[in-house]
Formats: sequence, structure tokens, C-alpha cells
Amino acid sequence: MNVLLTGCSKGLGIEATRVLLENGFSVFGISRTETIELSELKSKYQGKLFNLIYDLEDTNEVKKRIFDEFIGKNTIHAFVNNAAIAYDDIVSNIQIEPLEKMYRVNVFTPFLITKYVIRNMILKRTAGSIIHLSSVSVHTGYKGLAMYASTKGALEGFSKGTSREWGEKGIRSNCLVAGFMETDMSNSLSAEQKDRIYKRTALKVPTSVNSVAEMIHFLVSDKSKSITGQNIFVDSGTL
Repeated sequence: MNVLLTGCSKGLGIEATRVLLENGFSVFGISRTETIELSELKSKYQGKLFNLIYDLEDTNEVKKRIFDEFIGKNTIHAFVNNAAIAYDDIVSNIQIEPLEKMYRVNVFTPFLITKYVIRNMILKRTAGSIIHLSSVSVHTGYKGLAMYASTKGALEGFSKGTSREWGEKGIRSNCLVAGFMETDMSNSLSAEQKDRIYKRTALKVPTSVNSVAEMIHFLVSDKSKSITGQNIFVDSGTL
């Protein structure tokens, strides 16, 4: 089975790529750079891991670069929308340029990729799974994250509508609502800020990156074939 996964080079993306490969999936990964970790996985899983260097801010070349040239005639069985950027600031300081950039990466390009993934699945007459990585910040307010949370909230609404539109074709769509993890995206937070966030959870610890990756594996597999239109929380019990 072939999985298209964005943001595959580091953080959650590289862990999800590793878990999927270890469980027999082929991964078509998209990233802005090729990290050492990604290069090592490509060497270990030759013929199973393919990588396209592409900036998701570019909404104009999605079909040509990703689907015509990279995917080609391959069947896509699952799409994991993992890549995202964060524009952190308080609402009274909103600037349109970084806001628009974040929406292109987090919302507009994922919408377009979903469009062509669904077309691929219909053409190939295959059931499939779409997973959008959302954030607990959609459901619990955090100072400075209103704009970022709004992009993930857009994905949640989009995913639910997608599940209703295409369920009868065997195409499932879910959001995985992740808690705060120790990744590059959270590195801008101070230790004190992180501690306050973690204390809001039942487990009082960061969300495990591997736990989220394993949930991605579950949602792309046939083991989750009756799950669609859902927001599935992996967040250390954020309260």
C-alpha cells in the first residue's frame, strides 16, 4: 500500500515515515529539505521510500509536481497531511503576509492535495484513508496560537465534509488531534511555557511522538476501516 505523507523529513513526519515503512507500507514523502534521518531511511528502504523536495506554499504546481511527476501512475491508498507551519502572535498583532503564508501551507495546499488524492482513488477504484493532523489548540485556547489553531480548525471542518461526500466510495477522512510534542515546532517555546502546557494534561507530560505516529499507522490500515469523520485525540489527556 502506498501512503502520500507531507512533512516527512523530521519530527512527527520522520517518525510516522519510519513506522509505516516498518509495517510494510511504501511512502511517497514530501518535504522542503532532505535531512540525515530521511537519507538514512531512503538507504535502508530502497524502493519503498520516495521523496519529493517541494515547498507547500506553492499552490500552483501541486498537480504537476506532486501528481503528474512524482506520483505518476501509482495508486495512492492513504494521504497523511502532516506538514504545517506556525505563525504565533496575539490577535491584535495580526499581519496579513505571514497569515496568508500559513494558510497556503496548512490549508490551501492540503485541500488541493486531497482533491487529487480522491481523484486518484476514484480512478484506481480503491478505498482509501485521509488523515489530517490537527491540534489540541483548536479545542483548548492557548495565548498566541489563535491563528495557527484556525488553520487546524479549517482542516477539521473540511475532513468531516470530505467523509460525508466520499464515504460511499470507501474513502475515509479523519483528523488526528495531537497534543504538544517535543518537536522543532515547539522549540520556540520556553521551558516555563512548555511546563504550563504539560500541566494542563492528565498525564502531565508531552504527547509522545511515537504514540501519534502509531495512531497514523492505525488510521491508514484496514484495522480502522469503520472509522471516518472523526476527530481522534492523542494529547496526553488535555483538560
